[in-house]
Amino acid sequence: MILATALVAVYESSEGQARPIVSQQLSSNTACTSSEQMAATAELPCIISRFDPIMRKVGSEEGQDWRLMSAIAYSESRFIEDLTSSQGALGIMQIRPVVARHFNVPVEDIDDTETNIRLAGMLLSELDSMLRIPRSTPLEDRLSIILASYNAGIGHVLDARRLARAEGANPNSWADVSRYLQLKSDPAYYELDIVQSGKFTGSGQTLHYVKEVMGKYNQYCRVTS
Repeated sequence: MILATALVAVYESSEGQARPIVSQQLSSNTACTSSEQMAATAELPCIISRFDPIMRKVGSEEGQDWRLMSAIAYSESRFIEDLTSSQGALGIMQIRPVVARHFNVPVEDIDDTETNIRLAGMLLSELDSMLRIPRSTPLEDRLSIILASYNAGIGHVLDARRLARAEGANPNSWADVSRYLQLKSDPAYYELDIVQSGKFTGSGQTLHYVKEVMGKYNQYCRVTS
């Protein structure tokens, strides 16, 4: 419980708010970063972005689908490496210093693109572990719930799942979890004893984020393996 409580604090982006999505519409550069990285990935062509070799490498090592990580990078930064948000999130995956510290990575290393991507992969794996979603859950539901935790903070998502369970809904269904995330702006819900992370007013942004990332992920799955 101590670890879970600490991680709730680590992954909250801001009290009651979700992290904003970058609004720039930029096309990704499909030129690969280096010949060395191409060799490391069996000289596979860059299809999604010039970061494909790093995404493939880190995804394989961290147990994450590189296409999902690329979809997150698109939504978080439009593949801009040196982006800094108003809340201090950094790089292509918009990693906050508190996440680097949690994984014992020097904060100054967040600027390194591979490290930035690796921290995102580690974060996704840990969120997945903490959520304890049954493996029988449909992939789209499981990934949507994980993505909501990445964007809004796992505390609000855990609250929404508790509320769903308490009212006989399915805590492993994104449709149900998203509904209770929206209800967390209502004092009739966020003041209940089972709610541990308080009021949440960023549900609209989080739902949009999940929809955008899942849309990009499905698109990327259609064009590459």
